[in-house]
Parts: sequence; structure tokens; C-alpha cells
Amino acid sequence: MSEHNNSNSQEELAVFAGGCFWCMVTPFEEMPGIIRVTSGYIGGHTVNPTYEEVCSETTGHAEAVQIAYDPALMPYTKLLEIFWRSVDPTDEGGQFFDRGSSYRTGIFYYTEEQREQAEASKQVLAESARFDKPIATEIVPATTFYPAEEYHQDYHKKNPFRYKMYRKGSGRDAFIKAHWNTDRDKAELQQRLTKMQYEVTQNSATEPPFRNEFWDNHREGLYVDIVSGDPLFTSKEKYDSGCGWPSFTKPIAGGAVTEHEDLTHGMVRIEVRSSNADSHLGHVFDDGPRAAGGLRYCINSASLRFIPVEELEQEGYGAYLKHFE
Repeated sequence: MSEHNNSNSQEELAVFAGGCFWCMVTPFEEMPGIIRVTSGYIGGHTVNPTYEEVCSETTGHAEAVQIAYDPALMPYTKLLEIFWRSVDPTDEGGQFFDRGSSYRTGIFYYTEEQREQAEASKQVLAESARFDKPIATEIVPATTFYPAEEYHQDYHKKNPFRYKMYRKGSGRDAFIKAHWNTDRDKAELQQRLTKMQYEVTQNSATEPPFRNEFWDNHREGLYVDIVSGDPLFTSKEKYDSGCGWPSFTKPIAGGAVTEHEDLTHGMVRIEVRSSNADSHLGHVFDDGPRAAGGLRYCINSASLRFIPVEELEQEGYGAYLKHFE
């Protein structure tokens, strides 16, 4: 079993229940600051429950994920944002086609600070009118977390095809798409972003080469998503590819971006989007420097905000200074 451990100040624990734990690993894993994600059971009244026992609805446990994270890189408030965007928080009887209390949603807090932040985020969500039903997610103290059987750990990697079919068939992806990045969200972004920033990030437009903000920027610093502020790339991986757009050999972390097949304009390309905000960033090609892995992340300046290394601390990104040491 796993318990909260303060022996390492750079590692904290968080537990979230969001229905099938297979589907709750991928939103968090590989994000900057995530150390590990473990599938398991929490909130019940028996010791060392099995998957079959939990599914029988006789132990009181919920399927959940326990996340070990570095709060300097991944604040608990950001974990909460990811959680809310991954579930239907209004469902009292389970999640999507998984029914029963073992599939309930829940935030299990280890500290009073986590409880306060969870309650505050729930209140903000309730007042946002994003959903037409009350928020049903419980916020309760964390009890003993029992890791699930080994075949449940990283299930999406062991059984990728079945996982994708299960996730799509359950209705989870469709629900998330319908309730996030809505027309109202886009209207708010139109007020905050320039026309070019909006067209690039929301409508997958492409800015002109050699006539954009960062294609020839040589300063040391961090490039973050213009929409969410999430770190995406550093100047350490930036190089002059001659294409007229900012080019990078890799993102700051594997989970910072997602990749999607793009068949528009009569071409076959791989689109790059930011993980949390789903902002269109650009495309990735296989003509990058071989010594650095061979990839070229060709990114629109309009999707980025640049923070010089000397301003990282005051901008709240001090934990990323280690990338420039």
C-alpha cells in the first residue's frame, strides 16, 4: 500500500477517483512535475481489496489514481484543473457507462491545504454554469490507498487498441469535448488574445514565415502556451532550421504536447497541440538534427509566450531555472 510521505519535500501525493482508473492515468502521466501515477482503490472498509471485490460493490472502495508529483513544477491547483476536465462531475451513480459507487468521482485530500484548494475549485466550477446539474463529486480525507493488480497498471500501454475503443465507446471523450472549449470559452479567448493568436490556437491557422515574433529569438528562456501558460519548450532545444518559424528538437516534457494526424491541404502531417488547453501549436517533422533525435517541432510564435530566464522567478516559473544551469 502507499501512504503520504513527507520525507522528500519535492514529492507530494494526490488521489482522484474518476470512474475507470484506466482512463484517469493518461490525463496526468508525463506532464511536467508528475513522478508516477498508480491505479488503485480507496475509500472502502476492507483491507487489500481485489478488482473483483471492488467491482462487486461490497467493499465501498472507488477506483482511483494516486499521483506522486513535484509541487514546484505541477501545483495541486493544476492537478485539480486536469481532474475536472477528465470526468463528468455531475454524475452521482458512476461515470458514463460504468455504473456503481466504485466508479464514483472523488477528491481524496491528504492535507488541509489540498482540501481548501479542492473545495475552492469545486465552488468555481459550480458557479461557472458549465454544467446543467449540480456538482456531485465528493471531497473527503484520503484513507489507505491500495495499488491495483499489476495488469491494471499502465493498461493503456499494455492494451492500446482496447483502451482507445473502451474510452471512445464509454462516452467520456464525447462528454469532455462537449463541455470544454465551448463557444463561450472561445468568446472569452477572443477578448484576451490577438486575432492571430486566436486564429492559430483555436482555428489551426498558420502565421507567415519570417514575419512572426520568435522565429529568430536567441534569448534564453521558457516558451509557454499563450492560452494556459503551461510550459512547452525551452530555448535549450530551439535551433535555426531556416523554415521561418520557431523550431525545437523536443518539448520540455513528453506529456506537454499531443500529436494528431493532419490530412488537411492535401498533405499528411502530424499536428502538435498543447495537452491541457488543446491549443494548435504547429507540426512535427522528421527532418530535424539527427544528433538531437531527428525531430523538428515547427511551432507558430502566435501560440507561444516567451519568458526570459531572468524573469522566470518573478513570473512564477522559478522551478524551471534548473533547465538553464
